[in-house]
Amino acid sequence: MKSTQWSAGMYATVGGKGITSRAGTAGARMLLDKVGMPAAISAALAGTTAYPGHDRGRVLTDLAVTIADGGTRLGDVDALADQGELFGPVASVATGWRVLAETSGRLGEITAARAEVRAHVWEQIAARHGAIPPSTVAGTDLGDVVVLRVDATIVIAHSDKEGAAGTFKKTYGHDLLTAWCDNTGECLVLKLRPGNAGSNTADDHIEVIKDAIAQLPETHRGKLLITVDGAGSSHALVRFLDRLGNDPGHPERTVYYAVGFDVDDRVRSVVGEVPETVWAAAVRTDGEPRRNGQVAELTGLLREGPDGDRYRNWPKTLRLIARRERPAPGAQLSLFEQHAGFRFQVTATNLPTGHQVPFLEAVHRLQARVEAFIRRGKDTGLRRLPSKKKTINLGWCVAVAMACDLLAWLRLLTLDGELAKAEPKTLRYRVLHVAARIIRSGRRREIRIPETWPWAHQIAAMVDRIQALPTRA
Repeated sequence: MKSTQWSAGMYATVGGKGITSRAGTAGARMLLDKVGMPAAISAALAGTTAYPGHDRGRVLTDLAVTIADGGTRLGDVDALADQGELFGPVASVATGWRVLAETSGRLGEITAARAEVRAHVWEQIAARHGAIPPSTVAGTDLGDVVVLRVDATIVIAHSDKEGAAGTFKKTYGHDLLTAWCDNTGECLVLKLRPGNAGSNTADDHIEVIKDAIAQLPETHRGKLLITVDGAGSSHALVRFLDRLGNDPGHPERTVYYAVGFDVDDRVRSVVGEVPETVWAAAVRTDGEPRRNGQVAELTGLLREGPDGDRYRNWPKTLRLIARRERPAPGAQLSLFEQHAGFRFQVTATNLPTGHQVPFLEAVHRLQARVEAFIRRGKDTGLRRLPSKKKTINLGWCVAVAMACDLLAWLRLLTLDGELAKAEPKTLRYRVLHVAARIIRSGRRREIRIPETWPWAHQIAAMVDRIQALPTRA
């Protein structure tokens, strides 16, 4: 059999009508309309220009749809514009540039608009699932606790961009501080910073945490767990988190935290004093013991030792949990770790004593989930910034955050099974970029998906669920 037999007699012509390659993307755009995002953004951007031409909320949300669809630059909005029969009029790339510049001057208003829409979306998520999806730690369901995960990432700049600088990784670009909701996978905050921004800059972390909490619906701010990576060793940040949970203005609020803590000389001196019988096996995500890794609490040794004064000024509820593990071949170790034969990490937390030490350590180790969120962000427009101008890049970060939210809402509100957990690349291939025929009948348009497409019925159900959502004015 000839290998080219499948293509025998095949040829191409121009003239097809009523065909689209973005049937699922139309559903994503429809979802933003249903939850009222274009109208909310339009109100936030009202009055930014004397000659609007296009509705500013429509332009910015179309850019978010483009990024969710896989776009990496403003010109990719043509993927919508070139299919006018499905999407209708779409603003030009030049208009997109202007709207991004206008967006950077209304960040506060847009942030408030996103929070309002999110509150409506969370009501619909709770209606579908019975509650906001719980976060889990070591096989334990955290119930109605909302988990916020904060971490920074480097966005490489391949040209001279405003605010770009050398990074601690010896690269050149921007240091982006991010905050994500672990329960839903939403991108709550993206803060664009110079590449040389300090990783333990408490002021930036405090600002991002405040903004992340403000993005949550008020009814879901009562029980929070905030995790931060190595920057958590900042005394100012831990003090802020402690005050956050003891704010007289919000007596109903409980705030727990788990942050990375510096393995300094004092920690190195006491970790060797922990008896072998005290070290307990660390646990996996399912709650079962790990083969490599033990944990122990250092709080008493550090507070009561010769240098205890330096820890007595920290919050009284602070607990310090150490984790040790045999290093992997090739791991970079300090001289102390080479001598001890273990790699050490320390977590600072205020979680109460009712939890076992392995659970406390696992709470912070699952901070690694933020890496998955950041990876999704990098796959959704965050791998590069489009302009040399900071104002444009600030607007781009807003559109990226909205695109990340859009994909999360699609999973939570409209999809089931594997698609409800799918990565952006998988969603694009299986759902967003599906080809279909557009059939007009009176005032109706039918998107007819090929029945041979494996996920055709899931896509049709997705569109039906979007249409059934209550429309937010």
